[in-house]
Amino acid sequence: MTLDIPAVEDAEWIATDPAFKRVVACLLAEPAYAIDTEFLRERTYYPRLALVQVAWPGGLALIDPLAVDLTPFREVLESDVIAVFHAADQDLEVMEYACGAIPKRMFDTQLAAGFVGFSTPSLSTLAERVLGVRLSKGDRLTDWTQRPLTAAQRTYAASDVVHLLELRAQITAQLDHAGRSTWVDEETELLRIRSRGPANVQRAWWKLKDGRVLRGRDRLAAQEICAWREVRAQQEDKPVRFVLPDLAVLSIAQSRPTRNDQLAAIRGMDGRYLRNGASAEILEAVARAVELPGSALEVAEPDDFDKRLRPALTLASAWVAQLARDARIDATLLATRADLVAFLRGDEGARLALGWRATVVGAAVRELVAGGASLGFDRGGGLVLERRSGDAYPLDLALPDADWVLDAPTD
Repeated sequence: MTLDIPAVEDAEWIATDPAFKRVVACLLAEPAYAIDTEFLRERTYYPRLALVQVAWPGGLALIDPLAVDLTPFREVLESDVIAVFHAADQDLEVMEYACGAIPKRMFDTQLAAGFVGFSTPSLSTLAERVLGVRLSKGDRLTDWTQRPLTAAQRTYAASDVVHLLELRAQITAQLDHAGRSTWVDEETELLRIRSRGPANVQRAWWKLKDGRVLRGRDRLAAQEICAWREVRAQQEDKPVRFVLPDLAVLSIAQSRPTRNDQLAAIRGMDGRYLRNGASAEILEAVARAVELPGSALEVAEPDDFDKRLRPALTLASAWVAQLARDARIDATLLATRADLVAFLRGDEGARLALGWRATVVGAAVRELVAGGASLGFDRGGGLVLERRSGDAYPLDLALPDADWVLDAPTD
């Protein structure tokens, strides 16, 4: 398939608003375009967009968001033109923050490849396996905000989009042949609309390193301190660790100081973390935690369910792994362990009860748990799900008869 996309070394550098508007007009005239982004967030809370790469039949451009106003790109994102990404999740977050919009229609080559035999492939793996093309290697930790970019940086950046449209065409053909295009459409839409904004700040303490050692009211203190830290990090656009490190949060939560001198003496604390009113605000967060009822603690949903269903989880997991191999589909797309737990537990909105998964996986798992199906080995050593005959395999086992023996083993 020939798309007449320029070679990577011929990518056009776009650093003026008129040139960018010309690119926008070209993209709006196409049915689809390839897109990728480069960004940094090591020293900021929000991602800092440093480069946007786009390719379309007849064009290849590297757009400098440090020099041009990206506002016109919103028209492209909200149009019917399909944006083709590879591993789109972070790119969607970056574009939403930079442009205030995400694509109305999109295709993710990494996601789609999972439905035709790949397991979360890198772009280089996909290009080599599908197209027989080796992509140039680049420095993953390069500083994309430096100007001018080197020739090597530009070549590496352009290579991230130059083959995406052809990959989409090849993968789509295989999806159509296997009857899985609608599955990909469903998954792509779920990816597209996934929430990427700041999380619930009251749950920020869930990510606290070593937070599991906290007990009782110490956890409430950690919750309030982490919530304060998250909000301040957003306001100052800096990583949360720059506002207050995890070690200091743990120490404050466990000691719960009430005075500035006590706070300053805490392990992991540094004067720079107490500037601009931070000291008073941290003490206020601690005081709040002391007054809150225990019910105010945001606790992650436990990964537990009826112990009698644990064998079903093991069997269902084994069958999903076998089905993934047989069907040449990424097992994590069929069902993760969390998906199976949610389904077996009967959670509302469990993924295996919805969409294509309900038909392909959910119905079979439900039959297995209900006793209408069984799992066994075929003659080739693979697992197979079969309709159950109801005949138990005869086992000649003598049962204990002491009156202290329980009906069933316990943990």
